[in-house]
Amino acid sequence: MRGLWEVLVKNFFKKLFGEAEKKGTGTVAPGSVDTVSKEEKTVPRQAADSKITAPLSADAFSEYEQPLYPPQLVVGCAQSVGRQRDHNEDALFTLTSNIANDASYTTFGLYIIADGMGGHQHGEVASGTAVRAMANCIIRRLYAPLCGLDPQPPEESLQEILLAGANEAHQAIIRDAAGGGSTLTVALILGNQLMIAHVGDSRAYAIYPDGRFQTITRDHSLVKRLEELGQITSSEAASHPQRNVLYRALGQGEPFEPDVISFPMPLNGYLLLCSDGLWGVVSESEMRDIIQSKPTPHEACQALVETANLAGGPDNISVILIHTPG
Repeated sequence: MRGLWEVLVKNFFKKLFGEAEKKGTGTVAPGSVDTVSKEEKTVPRQAADSKITAPLSADAFSEYEQPLYPPQLVVGCAQSVGRQRDHNEDALFTLTSNIANDASYTTFGLYIIADGMGGHQHGEVASGTAVRAMANCIIRRLYAPLCGLDPQPPEESLQEILLAGANEAHQAIIRDAAGGGSTLTVALILGNQLMIAHVGDSRAYAIYPDGRFQTITRDHSLVKRLEELGQITSSEAASHPQRNVLYRALGQGEPFEPDVISFPMPLNGYLLLCSDGLWGVVSESEMRDIIQSKPTPHEACQALVETANLAGGPDNISVILIHTPG
């Protein structure tokens, strides 16, 4: 049945999308990408911002410097296997650093969530492989030069570095976790600049001081695409039996292309990254209320995970919450 379903989905996407769909950095033909069901265990678009598309240099790093000793990023994270699974196929990574000298100060933050898929431990290996490959690329190409560990400044833009990291993660899964796949959602903070790279249906949200709760990423799922086209309602999407079928994921066929965007920092607010084990069972209003009621991001993350488990915990749960100072 699964093989028949994949053929039907591929034919559906050929009709749904027609010819290749432009996605900012290249051409993507969703009908030619293998669909992936996570149940197997399994916005704004690209910004035309010269600051993120221009190659970095030693002088370019100065654009991200801040006044000495600005307010700090405060970060929390939490995970749970959930109530209905026997092992964890999610992976996460957090790195927060402040690089200061007598004349300058630069905040660096790298936050990654990956949700593996594939069964038979393929998902667990795939998500861990994705997180390590992405983190390694960003640290090697951006963080090391920023710290002066590499005398050669990068000749790539932030956009190109994130695209390279996603591609390295994609290829690493194909090489080291054949049969597996993974979502990938990445937030990169450099000074006051926020960049998001995304594949799959893990999510990034911005939460503002006035209570607004904005989804930054777009799910690469069949059901979300149907909802966007007005074929089904949001309530129908929430209970659709194929809501976990992805048309784009790491390690799952070519062509492969992530979404990479620049997004305004939610000053004096929060940036939330999470797997569908959270957003699939906890509403946005519940998430907002929990985040705003807790004194620290760490306590908020613990409460979010607990709430997802109280709602049945049908999947692994991963949460990263960053308080962004105003």
